Amino acid sequence: MSDLFLDAPHQEEHDEAPQPSRRSRRDDRVSQTKRRKSRRRRTGIVLVLVIALLGGTGFVVWSVFGDLFTGTGTESSVKDYPGPGSGEAQVTVAAGDSGQAIGTKLVDLGVVATVGAFTDAYSANAQATSIQPGTYAVKQQMKASDAVNALLDQANRVSSRVTIPEGYTAEQIYQRIYEVTTIPVDELTAAAADPSALGVPAAVDNIEGWLYPATYEFEPGSSATQVLSGMVAKTVQELTAAGVATDQMETVLIKASIVEREGKLDEDRPKIARVIENRLAIDMPLQIDAVVAYGLGISGTELTNADTSEAQPPYNPYNVYKVPGLPPTPIASPGAASVNAVLNPAAGDWMFWVTVNLDTGETKFATTYDEHKTYVAELRAWQAAHSEG
Repeated sequence: MSDLFLDAPHQEEHDEAPQPSRRSRRDDRVSQTKRRKSRRRRTGIVLVLVIALLGGTGFVVWSVFGDLFTGTGTESSVKDYPGPGSGEAQVTVAAGDSGQAIGTKLVDLGVVATVGAFTDAYSANAQATSIQPGTYAVKQQMKASDAVNALLDQANRVSSRVTIPEGYTAEQIYQRIYEVTTIPVDELTAAAADPSALGVPAAVDNIEGWLYPATYEFEPGSSATQVLSGMVAKTVQELTAAGVATDQMETVLIKASIVEREGKLDEDRPKIARVIENRLAIDMPLQIDAVVAYGLGISGTELTNADTSEAQPPYNPYNVYKVPGLPPTPIASPGAASVNAVLNPAAGDWMFWVTVNLDTGETKFATTYDEHKTYVAELRAWQAAHSEG
């Protein structure tokens, strides 16, 4: 019994696991350190392979799409839009604008991405230098090469086309301009109050007759001064080309305006111009109804005998039945045919003319008053035959 009790503690000690030695523990720590280093090396190799793979993919993406970006990859860094674009913008190309200048305007309007993209496309297009001044409707976010082609297409040009017929007065011209461009008549009238600012010679104090009859393209936003000065410049250009000296331009326009309003057929205009010269040569009053009517602000059909036979001065300055010589201003804007007739009047001794058929414009010329009266009677007969009722 005593042996059993004495042996029990020893049995418990033999059941416990043996403790490792210091050398064994040190060997375990070394093994663990080696295993950790091995895992780190494997992880590092995997990361290198992943980075290399991603780098290769990035290179492929950049090689395909890199020309669309510059540096940051944000929208603001887009070098050229892929197109075709959307929405609408209007860009004005001024005379003398370079590709750089046009590109800058397009970038500001959001039409192309960068000036560089546009100038590259501009240089690559052999027709680009023929882009005409004007305002064009284009899309926003266009491919630069498409923007160049859009500016070369006149169908994209935005402007107000105004046609001024020969024989219109300044007031009629203002109304026509307003109807097309919506520039108020009051603004046109105010601009016309200073003719010299519009290019009319300094010695001339009126705009009548100086607004050349033609078809004009006015850009959006054009001012009254810009519109009228362009028309005056056309008149000066045409008269200068015809050899008219500056100090004679107003006189030519006065005579040509009378020819314009009185002549129905181009073939008759040189004859009417000759009659005017023949009357002026002998100080004979012009006695032309269209001139008197202009001074009164009415049409020729509204003119009465009382209008032409004023009893005493001061006379209507345009009453050429009473006031000798030419009227003080032109009475309309003459066309090229009337100006040419004044510069090259027909040879003849006619002193009168009258249109005997108001439908066809047939006009007859006479050298004596008696002959003229027979033609006037012919006109009256035509009017009676064509009167209503």
